[in-house]
Amino acid sequence: MAFDVGGGGRKRGGPRPQMNVTPLVDVVLVLLIIFMVVAPLLVKQFHLLLPPQEKSEAPPPQNPDDTQIVVQLRADGTIRINQDVVAREALHDRLQRMFAARVDDIVFFDAEPGANYGEAVALMDIARGAGALTVAVLTERPGEVAVSAGSPISAAPTAPGP
Repeated sequence: MAFDVGGGGRKRGGPRPQMNVTPLVDVVLVLLIIFMVVAPLLVKQFHLLLPPQEKSEAPPPQNPDDTQIVVQLRADGTIRINQDVVAREALHDRLQRMFAARVDDIVFFDAEPGANYGEAVALMDIARGAGALTVAVLTERPGEVAVSAGSPISAAPTAPGP
């Protein structure tokens, strides 16, 4: 118990009660140690037993054009499916036949920067009508990096300037 023996205002020489914080600090330190010891024990762990991975014997496809359907719209208005030129009237039927022979219904759409926007949207609608569930729009061509909207440049390294 702490008390003040100095004078000043009240009875001279009488004790003045003050709060002793030493037991409070002791209790807080003991609680801190208890929580530091118990906290790592409270971490929950999940144990998973996964089945072994089956190795497939099928080789990967050699040509990516055989596994993907890519519809291209050129700046001059020509339409291509996997590098084969197709008339717009035959596009719907050809895509329907291709989707009927496939498991996935994904078509990749690529339009050159100078292509007509309305024509590009119409071709995507035709692809959806032919059975494509997903129309993925290609934004960058291999070997090119877009600097700003609509202006691709070659990705070849250049020499630093002086």
